[in-house]
Amino acid sequence: MPELPEVETTLRGISPHIHGQTVANTIIRQPKLRWRIPDDLAHTLAGQTVLECTRRAKYLLIRFATGIVLIHLGMSGSLRIFTAGDARISSPDKHDHVDIVFADGTVLRLHDPRRFGAVLWFAGAPEHHPLLAALGPEPLSPQFNADYLYEKLRKQKRAAKLALMDNAVVVGVGNIYANECLFKAGVSPMRAANQITRQECALLVETIQAVLQRAIATGGSTLRDFVNSDGKSGYFQQEYTVYGRHNQPCLQCGDLIHKAVIGQRGTFYCTRCQK
Repeated sequence: MPELPEVETTLRGISPHIHGQTVANTIIRQPKLRWRIPDDLAHTLAGQTVLECTRRAKYLLIRFATGIVLIHLGMSGSLRIFTAGDARISSPDKHDHVDIVFADGTVLRLHDPRRFGAVLWFAGAPEHHPLLAALGPEPLSPQFNADYLYEKLRKQKRAAKLALMDNAVVVGVGNIYANECLFKAGVSPMRAANQITRQECALLVETIQAVLQRAIATGGSTLRDFVNSDGKSGYFQQEYTVYGRHNQPCLQCGDLIHKAVIGQRGTFYCTRCQK
């Protein structure tokens, strides 16, 4: 599933092409995604101008005068930009489910083979949308700091990894990046969250921010389907220190990396380096 760095990479790729542009048409080839695309979306967007493109957690938000289009990439989705005259505009793939066509000929296209993505309309402020209202702070924001994280974790007995992946605690730290951050911070993914000290929380915040910023800088991770708005793969998977390295030597101590399942997700860790 595309995680925060992949969604941020997508945002940075599409925003320059569609900001300030006016919607000429919306083509919906397959409305049955995770939630059905509104039947009147094409009518709603026609003639409206993109005022802003932002991200909240793993959701892309395209703001218009009367509301927002909220896009989630699901398990296998990606957004592509095609400029006017590109032959691919007139020959969509079978998994190209939605096109937003702008007056200058630019096309924003959602490709989603597994159809777990979403394209929704909301006539209101983003923070009031039911999918966004209860989210925790952005990991790269000032609100996510050592004091905040310590207060959030100190009453939780569940595994540290589960707490970090909870969007009510902090958004965007998905499975891949939770593995990487816990390893770099030296914290076992199985340790009870309330056993993490304030000093360790400070290190976790610093590590989470550094890992996510590096992942964004390298275009995110491509394990199966993800490509950016230009159709290019991310490269952060080449820098994994622990994720996917079961039975391979730890890059810090040489012991073998272990794998467990926590919350139905593959978890990779070093028993010597992570306590």
